[in-house]
Order: sequence, then structure tokens, then C-alpha cells
Amino acid sequence: MLSSGDGFLKGLAGMVVSVVYLGRVPYPAGLELQARLVALRKAGAIGDVLVMLEHPPVLTLGRAMGRKGGGREHVLLSDEALRARGVEVVETNRGGDVTYHGPGQLVGYPIFDLRGPLRANGKRLGPVDFVRQMEEALIRTMADYGVAAMRVPGRTGVWTQPSGTPEKRIAAEKKIAAIGIHVSAGVTSHGFALNVTTDLRDFDWIVPCGIDDRGVTSLELESRDPDLTLQTAAERVARQFGQVFQAQILWQTQTLWLESLEELAPVGVNAPAGA
Repeated sequence: MLSSGDGFLKGLAGMVVSVVYLGRVPYPAGLELQARLVALRKAGAIGDVLVMLEHPPVLTLGRAMGRKGGGREHVLLSDEALRARGVEVVETNRGGDVTYHGPGQLVGYPIFDLRGPLRANGKRLGPVDFVRQMEEALIRTMADYGVAAMRVPGRTGVWTQPSGTPEKRIAAEKKIAAIGIHVSAGVTSHGFALNVTTDLRDFDWIVPCGIDDRGVTSLELESRDPDLTLQTAAERVARQFGQVFQAQILWQTQTLWLESLEELAPVGVNAPAGA
């Protein structure tokens, strides 16, 4: 199904999304991979790709309110305390505030060309539309697991629904998935982070996304599904991405996918300046 050259991840007129799950990948390697894929997507060498993986513990800063390193004030531990835990703080070009990535969290990097034929509800997508559609795919994935989830106006991401009535809340909504993207020449990078079996105590290191009046949760806490792994969660997310973005999902074998990527863009070949 997968070969190098013209056939590699090209899709059918953009209506195919190639999906690969890579397991645990160091965060710097994930950034390098995104840069290579973005450059290839801009060049038209590949089609739209959804890469899913998990990272070792890391804190990433976005560009909240247009500020480089946005969210550093929401890192609660000292640099020394973070180093003692082996946790790096990395500045990125995605939108949003500080967030945490770590074991048990499914991270998705959609490398999509918003200028192409990819559609949602028959319409071309702008960056905000793209984020809303990612939220929709994750909300539907939560429903697959029997978890009622929703959007919260003004707070990008996916949240569990509160319990009780508006007059008497038993439990407030909690964030189960964070979203932050970067768009360059119409091509997206970064994406979503869904807490599956994440150790939520690690979120105590930060004020997640700069939101201090709501907590975080995970599928492990909210769902009773016995088949809860990152791999199965990735499969469900991919299926919902296909439905929401009206695209065929084509799963790629990890080894062959990486070999073909290496032929097209060897390690050390980065995205053009400004990516």
C-alpha cells in the first residue's frame, strides 16, 4: 500500500488522509518530523497526514496573545525542579499557552493543506474552522467511549460536560483535550493532546493553558471502556477525523512509512525559512 516517490502519502486529490501511529517519540524528534512533513506538503510531494504519538514528559509554550514563549508565567515549578524531573520547557510556534505532554497522552499532528480540497460540511477551511472541526472529531471520539463532551466558548479544546443543573452544579466541566495549531502558507502543524491514561498529577507543574478555574481529566477517569490504550484511541480518533473532514482514512505501516519519508526528506532536511 505504501511506496516511495509519487505514491507516498499523496492521497486521491486530497480526499485521503494518511494516518500513522508512532508510539513514544521524544519531543524534539516530533518537531523535526513536523518540519519535514510541512515542507513536503507545501511542495505537493505528499498529501494530508495525521501523525499520532506520545511524548516523554515535556512542557511546551505557545504564542498566547501573540507573545513568543506565551505561558511561561504559568509554569509553577522552578527550572531546577523541572531539571530534577528530567522535564524540558520548549518554546513553540503554535497558538495557546503552556501545556503538558507525557506518557498516556495521545498527541496528534495533522499536517493538512487548508488550501486544498479537504472539506468540512462542503466548505473550505480557515484556521478557526479547522480547530472547530478538530474539536468536533474529538467530541465524537469521546462519545464513542460513552463520555459526554463539549466545547466551552472562548476556551479552545474539548471539555467534559458538567453535571447537575445551572443553578446547582455537582461537578464543573474539565478539560480532556487541548488544541493548539500553527499555519504556514496554508499548511497546519501541531494539533491536539488527548489525555487517555495520563498521570494527571503532572499537570500540577503548570496552570494548564493558563486556565486556573477548571481542572483536567482523562479518558481513564471518565470512561469504563476496558479496551483503553493509546493505539485503540488513535484508531477511534482517526475514524472520526475521516468523518468530520469527509476524507478516506488510510492507515500506514510505521516502518514502511518512516522508510519512505526518509527517502523523500532525510533527517536534517528542514522546512524552508518561515515554516
